[in-house]
Amino acid sequence: MTTLGKTGVEVQVIAQGGARMDLHPDIPSAANHVRQVDELGVRYFDCARMYWNGQSEEAYGLGLQGVRKHVFLTSKSVGRTAKDAEKDLETSLRLLKTDYVDLWQMHDIRTLDDVQAVLKPGGAMEAFEAATKDGKCRLIGFTGHFDPDAHAAMLKAYDHWDTVMMPVHAADHAYLSFKEIALPVAAARGVPCQAIKVFAKANLLRSLSPGTCLRDALSQPGVSVAVCGCGTVGQMADNLRAVQNSRKMTPEESAEVRKRAIVGAGVYTGTTLEYWKKRA
Repeated sequence: MTTLGKTGVEVQVIAQGGARMDLHPDIPSAANHVRQVDELGVRYFDCARMYWNGQSEEAYGLGLQGVRKHVFLTSKSVGRTAKDAEKDLETSLRLLKTDYVDLWQMHDIRTLDDVQAVLKPGGAMEAFEAATKDGKCRLIGFTGHFDPDAHAAMLKAYDHWDTVMMPVHAADHAYLSFKEIALPVAAARGVPCQAIKVFAKANLLRSLSPGTCLRDALSQPGVSVAVCGCGTVGQMADNLRAVQNSRKMTPEESAEVRKRAIVGAGVYTGTTLEYWKKRA
């Protein structure tokens, strides 16, 4: 367990990601996975309105019936206006079968135009702040994996973020680095980070073990949680074992891991495979 920054909320360091619910053939199968992961002891479930065209939220709602109160549940909205974001939240709460989410996030912030759109009068922030006051969400944050400069701008533009989500992995430093540009801003402002792309879509597993990837990500300043898009219960069990009683890496150990990540069989072989980032 860890404390989620200044929120005082205790969460697990490993979360089930909702984006890969689409690996299952149907909603009941995905819901069964969710329930089995809960039975493993996972208590942090990440989701979004857009995942699997809404079916990820349906799977969570079905799989978490009867256990909702003991899990930390999140969702996200790509709505940039207050009206669109509010509509997304209403749908999310209905499909998740809950009257609140623990964390609601502005999803997929890519550009400075996105930053301006959500914060201007009538922008999504109005819906997020209203939802907090109305008890429909406990915490608010934002996510993205496209441009670390947009993340840094978003962090600086608003003083009350509870969390931020961004790519944090051992090869990130080689191209448009979130760890070098955005993560220090989050850490300086006391905004805890949820790390995504920890395995770089499995590309890092060519040269690093899953445990090494997780330990490296969770050793970075300001990172509280690693969100893992596990498609099988076995993968999640492996991840839980990898971080159980593990210690944080020293800066020297992380430096060695970064070297291994970008040479030989690593993620980078002259060109980046991080297709989710902005092209130069």
